Amino acid sequence: MAPKSFILTPELHDYLMTHGTQPDAVQSALIGRTAELGGVAGMQIAPEQGAFMEMLTRLIGARDAVEVGTFTGYSALSIARGLPADGHLLCCDVSEEWTAIGRAAWEAASVSGKIELRIGPGADTLRSLPREPSFDLAFIDADKPAYPVYYEEILLRLRPNGVILVDNTLQGGQVLGADDHGGNVAAMRAFNDALAADDRVDVVMLPVADGLTLARKR
Repeated sequence: MAPKSFILTPELHDYLMTHGTQPDAVQSALIGRTAELGGVAGMQIAPEQGAFMEMLTRLIGARDAVEVGTFTGYSALSIARGLPADGHLLCCDVSEEWTAIGRAAWEAASVSGKIELRIGPGADTLRSLPREPSFDLAFIDADKPAYPVYYEEILLRLRPNGVILVDNTLQGGQVLGADDHGGNVAAMRAFNDALAADDRVDVVMLPVADGLTLARKR
């Protein structure tokens, strides 16, 4: 799989990958199946990001998680593997076609029992949930202009010390500079600025893949 990071050279990315936990047979098959979709396969998270997310899920002892933007299910597979046997992951997506690929992988990895998939607009799904803190971990990787909506709905339902992971926060480096590179870049700049100024959370932006920001609820 080609590196998603615009910072790493292919050679350095290969070194990084060979010195960490490798994708197993189920993950490798999912990467290959997603690649068959063509250009949209770029929406799949990087393997090293998946490994990080699985480890983080375990490290914080998450039991109840949510993600907005499931695509073909690699991120859900990573989080679900980090959850305990009685853990729960709510996945929000709008595509039956793409998430069907994920469902097959979840079954193959024996984690489907931890995952609940709801098809429909993510904001509507989140708003339908009880307005009380319940989530330990969240992952946002969907339409960039709607990130503020997803963030606010999740933060309301996130337990203190819970973590929100936000994907694609560097936008291939285009967040730098004054040029407007399109709607997603402008939306991400605005979101990054607002998140950095939000005193309800502690924030760290990591140069993982295309930028992964962690926000811990105080």
